[in-house]
Amino acid sequence: MRINEHPILEFVRGREIGFEFDGRKLTGREGETIAAAVHAAGVRVLRRSIKLKRPRGFFCAIGRCSSCLMTVNGVPNVMTCVTPLEAGMKVETQTDKGHVVHAEPRESRPGEPRDLGHVPLAVVGAGPAGLSAAIYAGRLGAESIVIDENNGAGGQLIKQTHMFFGSKEHYARVRGIDIGRRLLDELDRVPSRLMLGTTVLGLYGDGTLSLLRDGRHHCLSADAVVLATGASENMLAFPGSDLPGVYGAGAVQTLMNVYGVVPGDRVLMIGAGNIGLIVAYQLLQAGVEVAAVIEGLPEVGGYHVHAAKIRRAGVPIRTSHTILRAEGEDRVQRAAIARVDRDWTVLPGTEEELDVDTVCLAVGLSPNCELALMAGCDEAYVAELGGRVAVHGRNLETTLPNVLIAGDASGIEEASTAMLEGRIAGIEAAQRIVPNVDRSKLERMRSEAAEGLEALRAGPFGEKPRTGKEAMFRLAENA
Repeated sequence: MRINEHPILEFVRGREIGFEFDGRKLTGREGETIAAAVHAAGVRVLRRSIKLKRPRGFFCAIGRCSSCLMTVNGVPNVMTCVTPLEAGMKVETQTDKGHVVHAEPRESRPGEPRDLGHVPLAVVGAGPAGLSAAIYAGRLGAESIVIDENNGAGGQLIKQTHMFFGSKEHYARVRGIDIGRRLLDELDRVPSRLMLGTTVLGLYGDGTLSLLRDGRHHCLSADAVVLATGASENMLAFPGSDLPGVYGAGAVQTLMNVYGVVPGDRVLMIGAGNIGLIVAYQLLQAGVEVAAVIEGLPEVGGYHVHAAKIRRAGVPIRTSHTILRAEGEDRVQRAAIARVDRDWTVLPGTEEELDVDTVCLAVGLSPNCELALMAGCDEAYVAELGGRVAVHGRNLETTLPNVLIAGDASGIEEASTAMLEGRIAGIEAAQRIVPNVDRSKLERMRSEAAEGLEALRAGPFGEKPRTGKEAMFRLAENA
């Protein structure tokens, strides 16, 4: 079902276009993905598992899982959650590994992979960290190209309808969707350009990037690279966790706030951190009922102002609770929850069954640092930063010369800190590649960004990432 009225968002949808899904004639909107269009048409089962033929549905919306793999125009294993819908497409569910039924003869393409030449700075990721890196590097004279696999820039900001906290410098009382637009406006004022719809397949130690764009391979070389590749949703294992109707929180935001499609009618939210609380409130804004927010820890993990809004809306927040299972035929129809003690042992007699058609998981994120590790950067496991990350110093430099990392790719934090880390990474990149850079301006910009970062991490909610970063910096000093 599509959202027609929203208190904040106005959905400007493209023209209606027809496509075929498993022999049925459906319609979608130009500008949305295949998976979003199919979802809006009421379809929840996108594929079947290879061995047991269990149903699979929309889960991550960023092309990081395999739940949405479908055959499109005879090509198997297409990530439909990130592939734009086109008129006349033939989309089919898969129940196996997929096979090519028919393929047109491939044209000879001499010179592949195509050489895109050289750029002083390549930024991978057009989210808050990546855009900030390009902007601040550009203010110091560094020319850059910002590469992103999505067809729009802004990263997670494009679906953040809540207002940010902090100071004016940190975009306080500005909605994430508006921050993204401001960053793009600022990017237009520096020597930088966007390359969207482009996947970075590889990064090599000499600064060469392997790219996939429009079905063709390309290569690009850079003097410095900033990796701002973000993070992926964590999964939670429980019986029925693979049913259609179990979503990552980011996917729910993408459906609702980008494409204007509701994920379901009644939702159980797992996780009472900031993401869980914010997405629960956004569900309410979209007219979706939230049955409950449950949290395994004894207390709410997110800002209490977010929790208060949820409670005022009549949604119970149950701490020391976990999900036992999700049940249903080809999609979620109900879920069982129960109370747990401090050792996460389920307490007998506390089980409760909820009639829900959607389970939303907001159980943390993991850094996307594969490109850094592929290039040869040292790695370390730091639990406070979300797991495995590339070793990096205070200026976001890795152990590989001229490769920097920023934002959630360097450790899970808030979007505000991602922007400040992006600034620092961009400044450091400019220092390394811009001849005769203005040193006084550079040091002033770096000092301001570092002070802002320290202020954001100073409070109680910054203790975990602060501890993780200090541990990381010690590792970097000894690397």
